[in-house]
Amino acid sequence: MTLTAYTGADIFDGHIRHRNSALLVDGDRIGGIVLEGDIPANADIHPMPGGTIAPGFVDLQVNGGGGVLFNDAQWVGTLRTIAQAHARCGTTSLLPTLITDTPEHVRAAIDAVEQAIAAHVPGIIGLHIEGPHLSVARKGAHNPALIRKMEPADMALLLDAVKRLPILLVTVAPENVTPEQIKTLTDAGVLISLGHTDAPYDNCKTAAAHGATCATHLFNAMSQFTGREPGLVGAALDTPTLHAGLIADGIHVCAASIRTALAAKQGPAAVFLVTDAMSTVGSDITEFTLDGRTIYRRDGRLTLEDGTLAGADLNIPKALRFITTEVGLSQDEALKMATSRPAKMLHNVHVGQLVADGAADFVHLDDDLYLTAVWQNGAPVSDVISKP
Repeated sequence: MTLTAYTGADIFDGHIRHRNSALLVDGDRIGGIVLEGDIPANADIHPMPGGTIAPGFVDLQVNGGGGVLFNDAQWVGTLRTIAQAHARCGTTSLLPTLITDTPEHVRAAIDAVEQAIAAHVPGIIGLHIEGPHLSVARKGAHNPALIRKMEPADMALLLDAVKRLPILLVTVAPENVTPEQIKTLTDAGVLISLGHTDAPYDNCKTAAAHGATCATHLFNAMSQFTGREPGLVGAALDTPTLHAGLIADGIHVCAASIRTALAAKQGPAAVFLVTDAMSTVGSDITEFTLDGRTIYRRDGRLTLEDGTLAGADLNIPKALRFITTEVGLSQDEALKMATSRPAKMLHNVHVGQLVADGAADFVHLDDDLYLTAVWQNGAPVSDVISKP
């Protein structure tokens, strides 16, 4: 293996920033972070033009990319295309996401992810199943005809899947899943997120007490915060054990609401970035279909014909720029939201941080958080999507 020292840039390791240091990469693994004066004599020097080296981004809600949707075709080729499109945007670890669909498609999604991981498809680390056990009242772009209560057969399918996959995240609504079902699933290792729900605060707190650990796309498709009824928004912010994904594009959530949520969030669980990306990432397509309905790409947003938001036309670097320039976060706090914080929600120490013997998944950003380069398993990614 060739030892390479990346120099000339600040290094953000997922938690803190290192200056006057070098990132050591030994083949496909991280060798460590050392002061520039301590670079081993046998290392090849790779100078960077300032900016910041950071861990590859971690995205827990990815519906598609590269012109394809996971809901359209649950097979390894689809996952490879999606992962490659997002790697070009700096996301080196992701959960492909199947939104509300039939039991047959859920089974096919589980099989496809299992096969992709066995084939070592770069970037695929597990599966996110978003639905069908949601609330019709907060369906968003999900097909209401497919939304239903969780039955014993669904439980059996998920309990089998969590044995086969390294990570299984499932978004549910308390209206259609009981606290006992949540406890059974989480005891088995399934990560439960609450979303697409009109449930009141108390019901959401009960779900958290039974093992739910996340809220899906905070503020969107959920019961809102009011003076008398805090809803899932209030439960997500008030519950120390509930993490929350956030779509930071200025369309799904206002910058002022994001500032308020970040100030109010009770830890140690935290808010992290997701894209909720559709097939448009890494593609020039202007429209596509979901369940036979056309979704239009216009003015930075994706909508059904009636104007309902249908996922996001977003990548992580764009979200980072929004949350620093419009919300006012420091670059380090923003980078945590795209790296170590989603990894923490997954209880995964192998992604989202630069640690010795970890996978050599990292990115380089310029001073304005535009992506300039991506490495996955130590190899440079081609055709990086930089400035739009």
